[in-house]
Amino acid sequence: MNWFLGALVPGLLSLISIPLILFKIYPPEIKETPGAPEWAKGKRRDMGPMTFDEKNMTWIFVLAIVLWVSGQFIDLSAVTVALIAVSLLLLLKILEWNDITQEKGAWNTLIWFAILVMMAGQLNELGFIPWFSDAIASAVSGWGWVAIFVTLCLAFFYTHYFFASLTAHVTAMYPAFLGVALASGAPPLYAALMLAYITNICGSTTHYASGPAAVLFGEGYVTQNEWWKISFIMGLFYLFIWLVVGSGWLRLIGFM
Repeated sequence: MNWFLGALVPGLLSLISIPLILFKIYPPEIKETPGAPEWAKGKRRDMGPMTFDEKNMTWIFVLAIVLWVSGQFIDLSAVTVALIAVSLLLLLKILEWNDITQEKGAWNTLIWFAILVMMAGQLNELGFIPWFSDAIASAVSGWGWVAIFVTLCLAFFYTHYFFASLTAHVTAMYPAFLGVALASGAPPLYAALMLAYITNICGSTTHYASGPAAVLFGEGYVTQNEWWKISFIMGLFYLFIWLVVGSGWLRLIGFM
C-alpha cells in the first residue's frame, strides 16, 4: 500500500497530462474517427466466424499467459514458455517455418537487444557500475541530502540510455544509488520509493529501453530520431511530475 499511496497523485497526474502533452508535441495524423465503430463492425462481419486455426491460436495464447504468470511457481522460465507457444503454433500448422524466418524486424530486434542486454551485464561485471556509483558519491560529497538525492535521481534516470533492460538497470544500480542516498541522510522510505518510481519512467527513453519499447519500435510507425527526440522531451515532464510533484505528495503524506 505504501507503493500505491505514494504513486497515487503523480500517477494520476501522469495519466491525465502525458497524453495531452503528447497530443500537442507529436499530434496524430488522424484526430477524429467518427465512423470507426461502424467500420470496425463491418470489417468484423467480413471476417466471418473464427477458423479452426484461429481457435487454436486463442487457446495457445491463453496457455502462454497462464504459464508465464505461474512460471515462478512451477519453475518455468519466460523463454521456455515462449518456445512452447511457438512450437505448438508450428506443430499445428498455424505458422510455417518460413513465416518465422521472414520476420526480419523481429530477428533484427532480437540480435541487437540481446547485445545491449549482455553489454549492460558486462558493465556491471567489469566494475564500471560500482566505479560510476563511487564517482557520483565522491562528486556530491559534502552536499545536503536534497541536492545529493536530486543528482542521484537524474543520474539514475539518464544512465538508462546504457541499458536495454529495466531489470538489469535495477539490479546493477538501484542498491548502490539507494546506499548513497541513505548515507547522505535521505529519508529511507522516500528514497526507496522515489528511485523505484524513476525506474518505471525510464522505460521509454530509447527504443531499446525495455521489452515493450523494442516491440513497439519494431512496428515501424516511429523513426529512431523521432523516438529519441520525443522521449527526451517527455522525460523532462516525467521527472517534473514524479520528482517535484511526487516529492511534494510524499512529504504531505509523511513519507519524508
